[in-house]
Amino acid sequence: MSGTLQVVATPIGNLEDITLRALRALRECDAVVAEDTRRTRALLTAHGIPAGRPILSLPAFDEGRRIPAVLQRLDAGETVALVTDGGTPGLSDPGMHLVRAARQAGHAVTPVPGPAALVAALSASGLDANAFCFLGFLPRTPGKLVRTLAAALELGRTLAFYESPMRIAKTLALAADLLGAREVVVARELTKVHETFHRGTAADLAAQFSASPPRGECTVLVGA
Repeated sequence: MSGTLQVVATPIGNLEDITLRALRALRECDAVVAEDTRRTRALLTAHGIPAGRPILSLPAFDEGRRIPAVLQRLDAGETVALVTDGGTPGLSDPGMHLVRAARQAGHAVTPVPGPAALVAALSASGLDANAFCFLGFLPRTPGKLVRTLAAALELGRTLAFYESPMRIAKTLALAADLLGAREVVVARELTKVHETFHRGTAADLAAQFSASPPRGECTVLVGA
């Protein structure tokens, strides 16, 4: 028997940002694989989905060890829904290794598309989104961070990456000389009550966030 792994995008903040198809997938699947089972149970409860199906944990730091249990379910012909805490699995979130393992084992993998912080930020930024380069989370070592950005800038496209609120000021300060006068947009708390878009140069925004540290995950965009 061959099962199906459904890669289900879930809200990044506002719980109304979920598709009808995603809700149906979560209602009808045999099991759910989640980054954090507590967050996923809260999502299911908010949308009135009964908690009668197993919810398996797939944290980023232990994804490899958890995959065999999911493959056993797929081998038994089950339909398994893969979700993360918010957004699209595999995009700087757990899921890539499970998807690859499922495909290698001969199981169907079906995307159930929906929210992604990257796309939300680009759509409302006013920057060119026809061609862009997504860098995920930048390296933490200053030298590697600068080299990664420098190589990406040579593409001549809008750059996008994620950063934590604790590191955003430091990251922008490290990148300031390299980015110069390029327009930088930092989208924070996307789709939530305190959603904000900050615009300026990397140096300006580094100073702003140093003086007033932000809360919530940040999506950073750099104009070409």
